[in-house]
Amino acid sequence: MSIFSKIKNAIWGHPAAAATPSTSTTGAAAAEPSVTSAAPVGGTAPVAPATSGASAAPVPAASSPAAGQPIDIAPVLDAAVKNSGQKLDWKHSIVDLMKALGMDASLAERKELAEELGYTGEKNGSAEMNTWLHKALLKKLSENGGKVPADLLD
Repeated sequence: MSIFSKIKNAIWGHPAAAATPSTSTTGAAAAEPSVTSAAPVGGTAPVAPATSGASAAPVPAASSPAAGQPIDIAPVLDAAVKNSGQKLDWKHSIVDLMKALGMDASLAERKELAEELGYTGEKNGSAEMNTWLHKALLKKLSENGGKVPADLLD
């Protein structure tokens, strides 16, 4: 698996990426079992209409991001930094971004990422290379469905 794919999968699979802005789906899903559990013992259970308001929404949407919906990477990476217990600056450092995701941020890994993203300069871990990698990674995440803060894309 490519380094970029590992980074993308770590962001898209992070619990903060699965959070939904609305709690109404969770509330509807929690209320739904009470409708079916009210059936009398030995009798026939009442059948709820198939198109009943909030229960028509798919429950799995609350546990994973909807397909095609952009993932806001800032809260995901902020949560990853917090969970890491380290002082990391993912907004400015490729090394810190990779560390926040629990990845190997070694020069070898960054060289491989540089190859994947098309870096043509000296692959020696210089500040120039790392700055380029950071910007190129955020751009590629944006191109692949990530919502990246605008100030990090220029």
